[in-house]
Amino acid sequence: FNELRDATHQEATRLQNTARVLGQLDVLASLADLAQQRGYCQPTMVLEPMLDIRDGRHPVLDITEPDGTFVPNDTQAGTEEELVLLITGPNMAGKSTFLRQNALIAVMAQMGSFVPAREACIGVVDRLFSRVGAADDLARGRSTFMVEMVETATILNQAGERALVILDEIGRGTATYDGLSIAWAVVEYLHERNKCRALFATHYHELTALAGSLEQLRCHTMRVKEWKGEVVFLHEVASGSADRSYGIHVGKLAGLPSEVVARADAVLKTLEADEISSALHEMVDDLPLFQAAPQTTSQPAASDPNAVENVLNEVAADEMTPKEALEFIYTLKRMLRAEQ
Repeated sequence: FNELRDATHQEATRLQNTARVLGQLDVLASLADLAQQRGYCQPTMVLEPMLDIRDGRHPVLDITEPDGTFVPNDTQAGTEEELVLLITGPNMAGKSTFLRQNALIAVMAQMGSFVPAREACIGVVDRLFSRVGAADDLARGRSTFMVEMVETATILNQAGERALVILDEIGRGTATYDGLSIAWAVVEYLHERNKCRALFATHYHELTALAGSLEQLRCHTMRVKEWKGEVVFLHEVASGSADRSYGIHVGKLAGLPSEVVARADAVLKTLEADEISSALHEMVDDLPLFQAAPQTTSQPAASDPNAVENVLNEVAADEMTPKEALEFIYTLKRMLRAEQ
């Protein structure tokens, strides 16, 4: 054994180099074999920040699902018309899968592999950012929502124009209005400041109103079909927006007691009757949070100030958080209605 050990030590450099080369060959041969078996395509890599994928598939689920059952989807982002994709749709419909498969395809293409798609043209990605799933860091005093916010802050502070960002359900870990306000502001910031390719999945259907003010934001939804009182998830991405999440249906599938399902359905109908979304759509006509204010052609007379002008003169806009800015807009609207 000692003689074998000494002989091995003398050839250590050659053995390590051989192992390294064999490892590289193993990776390349495995990728080639997989590409041939699963019908992968050779992606076209370009310098323009684009993401154009035809019939893309998730590389893991494409193998684990029975042959022919995984539904492929197209993706187009990074063009002048489509920079940020806002994806709505029901639970269990495939939003998270769609986000992850595009990120994995980008990674595989950039490492030199063929990709699970019919065609793919991908701009070089300098950084890939992902905020998906839920996890806490209690040892450091961070709740699940705090971890979500820290990771989101990192993305917004570091993502450049060549980055690829996937965000899943931002703001869902706090109160509804808090979460919606944060998600609203994050979408605007990605569009106006980061200006990068981004896929943003959300259950906040109100965010689709932003398509009226953000030129490079496009709304997509996961298609479903209702048949004889049941919901069928088609796992297809299509243009448009969803009007509900079918969360109660998912709870029913999971085995919630029928009394709970019936009660939840009754509560949902009551809440939906309040029509809270109209005010959110009105906000699209107001100032986006991250754009400069337009120049006004005339100024109100200084001798006749009203309550709204006084509030505007006193507010420290640069010190406001996105949530405070949203609440401030609501305050101004209430004051204007009171004056009328």
